Amino acid sequence: MYTATVPVFRHYLGQMAAIVEKAGRAAMTAQIGDSFSASQHFATAAGFTLRIACPLAGRPVPDLPTALAPRMAVARATLGAMKPAEFDGAESRTISHRAGFTDLEQSAPDFLFLYGLPNFFFHVTMGYASLRAAGLPLGKGDFDGFHSYPADFRFD
Repeated sequence: MYTATVPVFRHYLGQMAAIVEKAGRAAMTAQIGDSFSASQHFATAAGFTLRIACPLAGRPVPDLPTALAPRMAVARATLGAMKPAEFDGAESRTISHRAGFTDLEQSAPDFLFLYGLPNFFFHVTMGYASLRAAGLPLGKGDFDGFHSYPADFRFD
């Protein structure tokens, strides 16, 4: 469970920080329809990293700063302090939590794979999509940190 959470979350928190820096403060208010702003989506994603990893590691979920950059930095640092051994036996835990206004009790695998990771990536993707819709030139490499295409490449 450690490998599916901490390194993944830390990587994408780094990608989000780079996207936020590239976007600049004004662009972070971008939103699609009646959804959250890009800033709110990224802040929610940062919160999800600890809402997911901490219960799996048997830790309480700490409070995070509300400002986006410190929120992402604290989440990344908190995850960086976690050790694989904290996740020993995590797969047998039952996680009680809230999804919106719904109280849930899930096995740790269901919590992680059916709830946590999908929600984390939903908010990262929506923040990214909001900025793209506002005209920010972001590519797949900005999102995942792996892809690279020449400037004149066309997806035809």
